[in-house]
Amino acid sequence: MILQALKSYYDRLAADPESSIPRVGWEYKEIPFIIVLNPDGSLVSIEDTREGEGRQRTAKAFLVPQAEKKTVNIAANLLWDTASYIFGIDTKGKPERAKQQRDAFRERLVQQLGNLSAVKTVISFLDSITQGRLSREPCWEEIVSQNPFLSFRLNGDRELICQKPEVKQRINALIAAESETEMRGTCLVTGRNAPIKRLHSPIKGVYGAQTTGANIVSFNLDAFTSYGKEQGYNAPVGTETEFAYTTALNRLLSKDSRQRLRVGDATTVFWSEKPTKFESDFALFFDSPDRDDPAVHTEKVRALYESLNTGAYVEYDGDTMFYILGLSPNASRLSIRFWHRGTIAEFATRIKQYFDDFRIVKPPNEPEFYSVWQVLVNIAVQNKTSNIPPNLAGDFMRAILDGLPYPNTLLQAAIRRIKSDTEYRVRPVRAALVKAYLNRYYRFYPSPLYREVGVALDITLPSVGYQLGRLFAVLEKIQEEANPGINTTIRERYYAAACSAPVTVFANLMRLKNHHLAKLDRKPRVIEFEQLLGEIIEKLDGFPAHLDLHEQGMFAIGYYHQRQAFFSKKQSEAADQ
Repeated sequence: MILQALKSYYDRLAADPESSIPRVGWEYKEIPFIIVLNPDGSLVSIEDTREGEGRQRTAKAFLVPQAEKKTVNIAANLLWDTASYIFGIDTKGKPERAKQQRDAFRERLVQQLGNLSAVKTVISFLDSITQGRLSREPCWEEIVSQNPFLSFRLNGDRELICQKPEVKQRINALIAAESETEMRGTCLVTGRNAPIKRLHSPIKGVYGAQTTGANIVSFNLDAFTSYGKEQGYNAPVGTETEFAYTTALNRLLSKDSRQRLRVGDATTVFWSEKPTKFESDFALFFDSPDRDDPAVHTEKVRALYESLNTGAYVEYDGDTMFYILGLSPNASRLSIRFWHRGTIAEFATRIKQYFDDFRIVKPPNEPEFYSVWQVLVNIAVQNKTSNIPPNLAGDFMRAILDGLPYPNTLLQAAIRRIKSDTEYRVRPVRAALVKAYLNRYYRFYPSPLYREVGVALDITLPSVGYQLGRLFAVLEKIQEEANPGINTTIRERYYAAACSAPVTVFANLMRLKNHHLAKLDRKPRVIEFEQLLGEIIEKLDGFPAHLDLHEQGMFAIGYYHQRQAFFSKKQSEAADQ
C-alpha cells in the first residue's frame, strides 16, 4: 500500500511538465566541484558550485546518472563520483584500494561510453592529469581532505558532459539494457511481470538514520536466501517501480521539501493524490511555528477552522486521498512508525477536533493554537526536543489522525512533568493537554460521574480533583497576597503531594491559611477569600487519601482554571480603573 502510494506520487510528478523529478536511472545530486576541460582533455579549472557562507554553504544540484549502490565492493558511477574514484585519492589509509577505485571509474567510462567524443575528453584528462597541475587549483587541498563529489563539463558548455544529448541517449540505452538483465517476476506493487530490482536505492533524510541512507526493503542474511532467492528478490519490486518509489520518497525527504516534519524521532512526510492547498498547509498545523513569523502558524490553523464553512479544503478537495508516512531509523533500515491514508475531508475534520480539544483560557502572550511539537516538548524532561519519548510522539500523532483517544502515556507524562517542574508546574499548554486527554477519553468511554471540562473555570464541576485543585490555587493566592514578593509558595513545596495524596497536606495548608488571612489588611478581601473557600469546601466530603491519575489531571485543570480566573479578574479591575 505504501509503495503503491509513493509510486502514484512519482507518476503525478512525472506527468507535470514543470516538475524536475528525474526519470528512470537519473537523480539530482549536490556536486560541490565541477572539473572544466578543454576538448583535448587539458584542465581549465575546478569550479566551486557552492553558495553561502562558512558551514552554511550548499552545493548546486545537478541531474546525473543514478548512483551505484555502495557496498564493500568497488562500484564506480558514470561521469561523476567522489575524489577517491576520480583521482585515486587515498582517504582511508588504503592506497591500493584508492587506485582500484580510480581504475574502476576509468574502465567503466572506456567500456560503456568510450566511443563518444565528449567522454574521450574525460578519459584523456584522467590519463594525462598530474598532481602538480591539480595542486595549483585553489580548492585542491579542500578536495583532498573532504573527498567531495565531482563531475565534468566542457569549457564553454552550460550542461555537464553527462547531460549532453548524445551522452544522455547512450546512458538511457545502458539503463534499459541493464534492467533487462535482472531476474523477472511479478512485481508486488503493480502486479505486472517485470525485471525485479535486487538492491534498492537508499532512502536519505530520515532523522537519526545513516547519512549514506537506509532501506525500507532490504535482506542481507543467509536465512533469506531460501528457494534460490536473495536480497530484494524476497520481496519482488520491479526496477521501474523501485526507482519511482525511492525517488518520490527521497524528494519528500529532501532538505528543501515542504512536505516533511519531525514528530519525536519519526520523520513524517505527506502528500495528496493531486496538488492541493491542504498538502502545502499540512506541516503548519503540526510543526513548530517559525520564530521569524509565528503569526503564519496561527493564520493557517484559523483557515482550517474556517474551511469547514468556506470549503477551502473540504468542498473542493474533500474527496482527494491524502497520505501520511512516519519513518524512524532501525540500524541500516527504516521502520514504518505510522501510515495513514484517507480523504482530505476526514483529516481536516480530525485536525480541527485536535485544536478544539486544546482550547483553554490562557494568558495574552500564549499562542492561540498549539502545534504537536509544542505539546510534546512541554512534557519532555527539561523541555528538550531530544527528550520526547519516541513511541509517545508516534502514538499521539496516530490518535490525532485516526480520531482516537489520546494514549494513556500522554497523560502520565504530563502529570509527571507537572510534578517535577517546581518552577512552572501547570503551564497553559500542559493544562490544555490534560483537558484534551480527559474530554476525548470520556467521549469514547462515557461515565455518569464525568462532565466535560470547559475552556474556563466551572465552579459546578463535580470532580473532587478539580475542586481540590481550585482549593490549592486559592490557598496559594492567599499566601501570595499575605506575603508580597514571596519567592517560594506552597506550589513549589506541596503541589506534588497535594494532587496525589490530598489528606497528607491539606489539613496543614488549611491551618497555614488562617495565619495568612490574619496578615491581610483589607477585611473585604478576607471575607471574599473566606466565601470562596466555603464555596469550594462545601463540594468536598473530606480530603481523600489518594487521587487516581484522571483525578490528578482534574486537579491540574482546576488549579489552572482558578489561577486564570484570579488573573482575569485582576485584568478586569485594572481596566475599570
